[in-house]
Amino acid sequence: MTDTSPAGPDAYTPAAPDTKDWTWVLTERCPECGFTGTDVPGPDVAATIHDLVPRWRAALGRRDARVRPDPAVWSTLEYGAHVRDVHRVFDERLRRMLAEDDPQFANWDQDATAVAERYDLQDPGRVADELADAAAALAARFASVRPDQWDRPGRRSNGSRFTVTSLGGYFLHDVVHHLHDVHA
Repeated sequence: MTDTSPAGPDAYTPAAPDTKDWTWVLTERCPECGFTGTDVPGPDVAATIHDLVPRWRAALGRRDARVRPDPAVWSTLEYGAHVRDVHRVFDERLRRMLAEDDPQFANWDQDATAVAERYDLQDPGRVADELADAAAALAARFASVRPDQWDRPGRRSNGSRFTVTSLGGYFLHDVVHHLHDVHA
């Protein structure tokens, strides 16, 4: 296959970093993707996670999945690898929220991860499979949340506070927003 990464197989040109604090989507509609963190009630998060996987599979199956629309914007493959990892990160965060009292989450640098893991060189089919597996694990964890656990707290390293419910809404916005980014 011909390499379509922006800098070739030996160098990785990072996309423009996203430095926004997106927690406002918990109370406001995102003007780009139309999602609000309160669109899906906590008990429906697991089913919604499952419902989004086929859209990611289809996007990652496109012939142009490796092509960046602009050098500063991730390709569908890079977004897919990121979303796979978002599922994994949020699964760990949710696990901690259910097991610990008000855990503080370690910072996760998504841009550094993209570079270190060479998202641009990963296989789109494998990323689709790994995303589906990560989604199944996270959906199972959300499905296991008891009614008395939806208000359990946790916080990011920058001090942003979440409940299990708002963590689910915040997570879903990320997945839906990136589907919008890749026109899926």
